[in-house]
Amino acid sequence: MRVIFHYGIGPGVRRRLEAVSTGDLEVTPCDEADDTRFAELMAEADVLWHVLRPVSAGDMAGAPNLRLIQKIGVGVNTIDLEAAKERDIHVCNMPGTNTRAVAEMTLALMLAAVRRLPEYGRAVSAGKGWVMDATLQDQVSEIGGSTVGLVGFGAVPRALAPILKALGARVLYTARDPRPEAEGLAAFRDLPDLLAACDIVSLHVPQTPETEGIIDGGALARMKPGAILVNTARGGLVDEEALIAALEGGHLRAAGLDVFAREPVDPTDPLLRLDNVVLTPHVAWLTTDTIERSLEVAVDNCRRLAAGEPLMFQVV
Repeated sequence: MRVIFHYGIGPGVRRRLEAVSTGDLEVTPCDEADDTRFAELMAEADVLWHVLRPVSAGDMAGAPNLRLIQKIGVGVNTIDLEAAKERDIHVCNMPGTNTRAVAEMTLALMLAAVRRLPEYGRAVSAGKGWVMDATLQDQVSEIGGSTVGLVGFGAVPRALAPILKALGARVLYTARDPRPEAEGLAAFRDLPDLLAACDIVSLHVPQTPETEGIIDGGALARMKPGAILVNTARGGLVDEEALIAALEGGHLRAAGLDVFAREPVDPTDPLLRLDNVVLTPHVAWLTTDTIERSLEVAVDNCRRLAAGEPLMFQVV
């Protein structure tokens, strides 16, 4: 069984791929930026282990043997699911494998934005650590004593809520309906009320037609003056032009973003020039522990596919 791991990998992950490439399983890595090699490998591939670079109908058309697209992660909005259905290609994800990593990165972005760590770091590197603009002092606060709103209450918010509570935050959440598992950890609010009440708002819902652009100009205007927005979910949840305006105009104090409407981010994107934005390149999920858990699921689904057994976490 020929498998493509469509991601740029380091030596440690390469050694793990070599270790799992035994018997009838042959796993070949391919950098997401190398479209030529990807097309060549897809011509012979049985399985695609997909990470970020969107999988189009054209990609599938060039893969006559493709039987499974295995998402390394949870969100499948980067896969043309209708094309997969038409070609009878299974699509699976792996909920839970990256929960801990994303929860920790979300907390890291909150802390970095609240404490303005990038600006302090740049000042130290420039030899100005003790002669900074003193007005920045008015922009630094703590999570303890703040009200933090979680948009969605899936696995990541469930992991994050007790940590935030232990730090002394008041935690609110919104979802389609109140969740019994949130009792004692977070209080339910509808989205408009949550936005108006929170010092920090963190997004944790999939990108679907219903949630795309959910944080638009109106939603941002409802947020408290001086609030912080954190997004480790999907970039399409946020109207980025409206976000830039809210950050530049001072309505929002800061943002922590791991995901963007267009990825990879264009070097000319206005978000990149803002001092009050903490940026990471869609790597909230990426730890050696997540990779290990993900490989276990991906290899087992390949085994199940070969044996004709039901696949785990099948979406299509």
